[in-house]
This record gives sequence, structure tokens and C-alpha cells, in this order.
Amino acid sequence: MFDIGALELFVIVIVAVVVIGPKDMPLAMRTAGRWIGKVRRVSAHFRTGVDAMVREAELEDMEKEWKARNEEIMRKSAPSSSDADSVADMKATTMTGPAMTGPPPVETTPTNSESPAGPTPAKIEPAKVQSPTAQAASEQTSPPAAASAPGFDDKP
Repeated sequence: MFDIGALELFVIVIVAVVVIGPKDMPLAMRTAGRWIGKVRRVSAHFRTGVDAMVREAELEDMEKEWKARNEEIMRKSAPSSSDADSVADMKATTMTGPAMTGPPPVETTPTNSESPAGPTPAKIEPAKVQSPTAQAASEQTSPPAAASAPGFDDKP
């Protein structure tokens, strides 16, 4: 940075010892170190700011270049007017209705057992109601639902 050689540095140290004295030399070195640290921090902050500005300028130039290339590619790949008319005509003839999504609908023909409106619902038979005496008799004659495991009793 300053191109200070070994001989020049040696002369500076001897002058500092003679002028400041050996007693106050550590305090002077600490103060000089703090100043040098502050200067380095300020210069690093300034350098990062300049680098950021340069980077932003480069990005802007690159974006302009990419935009120009993109426009050039779009111009080259754009169909001519006759091609555009034929594409529009093809779309008009093939797309007569709304675009379908999903599978096509399945059409079924009604059979003899089905009405044109669709299949008839199954008949629902009314539930059979048993009198309390018949219900008790059927419970007595029915076998037990499940046998209990050995060693386990239902009784406490």
C-alpha cells in the first residue's frame, strides 16, 4: 500500500522510541493500531459499496443484452402472416365447442327392463314386526353367539 521497506520501517521505529520514549511506546502502539483498524474498516465498507454498484451496473447491462437477444429470437421464431392465418383457420375448424376436460361422456341405450329415464329403484320391503312374546321365544331357541374363552368368566 505505502511500499515501506524494512530499512524505512526500522528508521520509523527508532525515531518513535527516541521521540515518544520507551515508557509510553505501548500506549502509542495501541492508539496507532486502533486508528489503522478504523481506516481499514472504512476502506472495506467503501470498497464493498463500490463493488455493489459495479455489480448492479453489470446486471443491468446483462439484462438489456438478454432482453435484446430474447426479442431477436422471438422475431426469428414468430410465424409469418400466412402461417398465422393457417394456424387460426385450423383452430377455428377443430375447436367448434368448448374445450373438454376429462374422458368423453358414455352414452347407454336403455334395455327392456330399464325405462328411458334410467333404472328403476329396488323395491323396499317393509320390516317384519314381531310381537314381544314371539321375540322372546326366538331368543330362547337361538344358540349362543360366541363361546367364552377358557379361564374367563362373564361373572365377576
